[in-house]
Amino acid sequence: MYDWANSSYSLVIGTAIFPIYYAAVMEGAGKEGFAFFGGHISTTAAYTFAVAASFLTVSLITPYLSALAELGGSKKQFMRGFIYAGSVACMGMYFFTEEALWWGLLAPYLASFCFSGSLVFYNSYLPEIAPAEAQDALSARGFALGYLGSSLVLIAALACIQNPNWFNQEGVGWITRMSFVTVGLWWLGWGEYSLSRLPKGHKVADQIREKGWIRAAYHQVFAVVKEFRAMQGVQRFLIGFFFASAGVQTIILIASLFGTKVLGLETSALITTILLIQFVGILGSWIFSKLSAWWGNLRALILAGFLWVCICALAYVVDTETQFYLLGSAVGLVLGGIQSLARSTFSKLLPAEGEHVTYFSFFDIAEKLATVLGMVAVGWMETMTGDLRLSALLLSAFFLCAVIAWMGVKTAQKL
Repeated sequence: MYDWANSSYSLVIGTAIFPIYYAAVMEGAGKEGFAFFGGHISTTAAYTFAVAASFLTVSLITPYLSALAELGGSKKQFMRGFIYAGSVACMGMYFFTEEALWWGLLAPYLASFCFSGSLVFYNSYLPEIAPAEAQDALSARGFALGYLGSSLVLIAALACIQNPNWFNQEGVGWITRMSFVTVGLWWLGWGEYSLSRLPKGHKVADQIREKGWIRAAYHQVFAVVKEFRAMQGVQRFLIGFFFASAGVQTIILIASLFGTKVLGLETSALITTILLIQFVGILGSWIFSKLSAWWGNLRALILAGFLWVCICALAYVVDTETQFYLLGSAVGLVLGGIQSLARSTFSKLLPAEGEHVTYFSFFDIAEKLATVLGMVAVGWMETMTGDLRLSALLLSAFFLCAVIAWMGVKTAQKL
């Protein structure tokens, strides 16, 4: 149910409405770019850099926070803190207007930071609430619920935006900003529902008494790093996951910008494609869950990665609205599959006993640093060439690297 809670942020803010609103506000204000370290970057690049900075920040601090949470048995409290702060930042996007352009970069930074931080603690519950044989199906169910819940929020928001007369409004600005408030409330309310049903953590009191909080937390981080080095297949799996995440997360974040700037699509076409991806994603999560049961996790992941290579290559040559819809259908089919399988596969590689927050902090680091790489690379390429289409080939190369890495994974247990 936390997938159900947080995915509305990922879809409405990260992918669908906010990027389109951001571009409209910047255009309305006549803002073409921002000063950046003595140079100049486009408003699109500034947005990608702000989101990338949030991922970089969370990557730097979550290992330490995860270790603190494990030692104090307080991962639920940490998760709650990120949810509350993130939902408030999301609701605060209401104040992003032409009079406060800087807030269009700071608010997404804060919300994205908290969204990412909460997932570290949430994902670590997977090996605690399900046996290994049920983790693929449960992870897929979470993503499927996320796609469904976020789609419902987006459809409701769009219905209101397209009918401003319902609220005695002539324009859509106020209604659009209210949709950000709605997403924040959805995230907060369902997040609290999820927290009320998740198990409590276990405090490691001995280490705290012997070393103190700060030293004990760092000791916990280094202990997990040492264990990673001894765990067969984990390092190579994370390398593959890093490159796959560079592709997946960047696609999620720039899909609407790609449709707008490259193909010149209307907002209605973009939203239709995004909703198509969401609903096909429900089917994709289920299909790849079944494939993992038949073929094994690694083979299913390699197939998903190879399909991504082909999809991104096709994105380079897409020209029409119909082709964009077909491409969106293909994206939806493999999007949920690769995300849910990556989460459950990593969970199966971990020890069955004990806390898992610090382990999953490194899983999150791989994802977020990869997103930094993807977003910065796309932003830099768009700034240098003025052509966002070239990013499709770059993302295809990322997925190819993931496939190569996963093909070499060898584990003690059969996956």
